[in-house]
Amino acid sequence: MRCPFCSAQDTRVLDSRLVNEGDQVRRRRECNVCKERFTTFETAEFLLPRIVKRDGNREPFEERKLRSGMLKALEKRPVDSDAIEAAVNRIKKELMETGDREIPVQVLGEKVMKELSSLDHVAFVRFASVYRSFQDVSEFTDMIEGLQKK
Repeated sequence: MRCPFCSAQDTRVLDSRLVNEGDQVRRRRECNVCKERFTTFETAEFLLPRIVKRDGNREPFEERKLRSGMLKALEKRPVDSDAIEAAVNRIKKELMETGDREIPVQVLGEKVMKELSSLDHVAFVRFASVYRSFQDVSEFTDMIEGLQKK
């Protein structure tokens, strides 16, 4: 690993540990030339499936879009940012585990709703109302009644 301070090629690992539920390795390194220390993170590179939109268009999975949609639903809600990141990571992990090259956007939407329902019921209803295109109040009340039964 090249030193970010002096660009020397020779660095050594001082400490390694698993982070992010074992999905990453955090390495503390030291440059053998300038003696500066820095941290690197190592993750496995996976290909996430392409998303098949409702109109048939296909686009690559974008974690940024997933996080953005969830954050909009969770806006002004008392949910810890670590819990949100864990939910995003669980969704990505589920997508990778399918082994599919493409998945319909509906499958992704259902996974997001599942995660939001465990994080915050208000955020779940917000997301579902947009995702399922509610047309009237009765659809809201049906969903809320279903949540109350759980």
